[in-house]
Amino acid sequence: MDKKNIGFISFRISGTDGVSLETKKWAEIFDNFGFKSFYMAGELDTDPAVSFTVEETHFKHPEALRLYKQAFNGGDTRPRKLSKDMHIFRDLLKDKIYEFIEKFNLDMIVPQNTLTIPLNIPLAMAITEVIAETNIPVIAHHHDFFWERKRFLRNCVWDYLGANYPPHLNSIQHVVINSSARHQLGLRTGISSTLIPNVMNFENPVPPIDEYNADVRKVFGIDDDELFVLQPTRVVQRKGIEHAIELVARLKRKAVLVISHASGDEGYEYELRVKEFAELLNIRALFISESIADERGYTEKGEKIYSLQDIYPHADLVSYPSLQEGFGNAFLEAVYFKKPILVNNYSIYAYDIKPKGFEAIEMDNFISQATVDATNKLLDDPAEIKRITDKNYELSLKHYSYTVLKNKLQSLVENVWGRPANPCD
Repeated sequence: MDKKNIGFISFRISGTDGVSLETKKWAEIFDNFGFKSFYMAGELDTDPAVSFTVEETHFKHPEALRLYKQAFNGGDTRPRKLSKDMHIFRDLLKDKIYEFIEKFNLDMIVPQNTLTIPLNIPLAMAITEVIAETNIPVIAHHHDFFWERKRFLRNCVWDYLGANYPPHLNSIQHVVINSSARHQLGLRTGISSTLIPNVMNFENPVPPIDEYNADVRKVFGIDDDELFVLQPTRVVQRKGIEHAIELVARLKRKAVLVISHASGDEGYEYELRVKEFAELLNIRALFISESIADERGYTEKGEKIYSLQDIYPHADLVSYPSLQEGFGNAFLEAVYFKKPILVNNYSIYAYDIKPKGFEAIEMDNFISQATVDATNKLLDDPAEIKRITDKNYELSLKHYSYTVLKNKLQSLVENVWGRPANPCD
């Protein structure tokens, strides 16, 4: 089979959000197949030689944002002008998609969440029409369906949602990241799908602490005898960070809660609530997002910028009290770095992850005394921490490794072109 060109299309492929991270993992596997990956998005941190930046694809683009707000303003009747504007914007994006395909001579496109969550409806309309008109092979990677989020359920665009989220076309193979999404997609649309969970490169163990990141505790003012609790998420409401604050308060230890990321694009009201709650419970909470980036570097003042991978090795406990997740990358990260984890029994963890045998300190939407006791007991037992973290790592190697992703993607590729000429080892 000849070398194939694969085109990823997303709102953004940049930073540490789950979609961007998984896109790059998929691209790595495709590259190991002997393929070449290209990228189209409103924001890209990929090699310019394989990048096609189209600002209008980003959900933050002014026109995309205006149309989104009108579509989900709580009304049931769509103004005629909104329909007209949707189609005008769709045509612009459609031309860009054709340009992307032609510029890089693409053999397949991989929409990343753009046919799943309606943050830019004209983009989904454009992708759907291009697929229908070209019959190009497609693997549609779905992370967050619109029916999973309350804010999308009152709208004036049900016809667009039904036709494009996702479209039911013969050349599309659909991929979901959890069992619930697969069941709901089938029940709601009749579309069959392949389950490919998020993964990490468990085949390659964690690199040791080096000269660059050896000073993490010192730089952030964390004493050697201080319990380092890491909250490796953005500050958004569904992450349940107030539960992590409560746990730290009730452990009654010298401790600090380190929150790695900022609020991002979902507003700052919840971040203010988290800060106030930490002050109320007299908990030291560090917000270090300004010192965290995708890669190591330095600020203009010469201060170090760390990657999240630099921070994990120094943590004593990872808190992950999320109320809702499409999968749970932070859980896999904690397992990869062999850290004990506090995890809420959110639905995907309870249904897909926990039954495989993973062990964690658990909570059920609130911090109980049993959770506090279990945490204290585990923190005082290094041998038990090692047993649990080693076990979790081996389970992830079996269920959430690059080998799992390689095998799944190879099967989807074979459905189109047969066996890859150069399958990865």
